[in-house]
Amino acid sequence: MSIDKDTAARVAKLARIKVEAEALPALAAEFNTILGFIEQLNEVDVEGVEPMTSVTPQRLKRRQDVVNDGHQQPKVLANAPDAREGFFAVPKVME
Repeated sequence: MSIDKDTAARVAKLARIKVEAEALPALAAEFNTILGFIEQLNEVDVEGVEPMTSVTPQRLKRRQDVVNDGHQQPKVLANAPDAREGFFAVPKVME
């Protein structure tokens, strides 16, 4: 597959990228390079290869899914303009 200047202009328009007319041949050449690389990847035999998310095997650290208050109440309320009895104090908004 080959991308010409008109197709590059259309892709730029669809992507809402302003490309000057003199830059279109270079953009088309870049698209063709990318497509060539993709075609090269299609030649690789991946039969029997498991999909992976990383080149090194790793397992994400997990913590217990336990509900708690975070034990951060004093730190959270430290910057409050007004705190009373462990809560944010706000002015009354309704009578």
